[in-house]
Amino acid sequence: MDVDATPTEATAVRISREGPRVSVIVPAYGVAHLLKEALRSLQVQTLADWECIVIDDGAPDDVATAVTPFLADQRIRFLSTENQGVSAARNTAIRASHAPLVALLDGDDLLRPTYLEKMVAALEADPSARFASCNARIFGAVPEDRLCFTRPQGDARGRGTLANVLDRSYGVYIGAMFWRADFDAVGGFDEAMAHAEDFDFWVRLLQLGGHARFVDEVLGDYRIRSSSASAVTLKMIAGNIRVYEKARTKLPEGAPEIALIDALLAEQYASVAFETAVNAVIAHSSRERVGRLQTAHDRVRHGAPSIMWNAAYALWKLAPPLAPPMLRWRRAMHRRGNGGNAVQALTSILSSRRGAT
Repeated sequence: MDVDATPTEATAVRISREGPRVSVIVPAYGVAHLLKEALRSLQVQTLADWECIVIDDGAPDDVATAVTPFLADQRIRFLSTENQGVSAARNTAIRASHAPLVALLDGDDLLRPTYLEKMVAALEADPSARFASCNARIFGAVPEDRLCFTRPQGDARGRGTLANVLDRSYGVYIGAMFWRADFDAVGGFDEAMAHAEDFDFWVRLLQLGGHARFVDEVLGDYRIRSSSASAVTLKMIAGNIRVYEKARTKLPEGAPEIALIDALLAEQYASVAFETAVNAVIAHSSRERVGRLQTAHDRVRHGAPSIMWNAAYALWKLAPPLAPPMLRWRRAMHRRGNGGNAVQALTSILSSRRGAT
């Protein structure tokens, strides 16, 4: 699409169609008991011109029974496949859809009533936008509800560039909306990626040109479950590295984002060294391993040295056995959904230690 086209011309090209205005894709793996809430939040949308495809990706629970009462609504369809992962599930459902716009709704999340209306309007009014995102409430297995973003994303007009998304200064809540034509152009979600596959998708969309559009309203509710997918840190970092490497190979020589990606890759590799050193100390603490951890930490640290970390290293060098429980505590404090809650962190550590005995 010509990103310099007028809104009327460019948008007309994209939305020329027969059928629903937007397709809502609902992967439902292990969330049959929550699916009713997600679909009810869709049925009360102020924009009623939608279709929904619920896809059971070989789930261990009974998604078919959960979705059956909703099939009386002719806008809702159900697909079932063997388990291939969330990327394959989304791709399968999107390729079976018919609308020019696609919205993602995980089976355990919720949409606010005006989500479709406002997100569709944002994209149809901005022909250079590759996708639209919004704010959302985080709820569920968290100490207290909070927002995904505490400040507007992007510039004063709510626009985020490729560089903004790469360095995550523009964050994207998974309940985003994009053009089906752009999904086809980039080949959908990368089914070979088990981590950071959504981050990879947003980056590849923006490599088509244009920008992201932030709708500065809370239009969704993002549920954290105790069983939510939350891979170990090293796997998440590996996913980020893969995203950056893929993005770099597609950029033309001299592109301004190349220097940024190289810096981000250096940070990610330093993080790998740090997390590997943490694992080594937790497995068997010694003065030598604590020293390696301190060196690795210095390479990823930003700003002035932390008094707390320096004090911890001094203590661990004197008494290496104290390092593993303190590092486990740190990881539990930073675990997804914990929100820095010390009681939950301690409970998590004790539970994991009981499970290991």
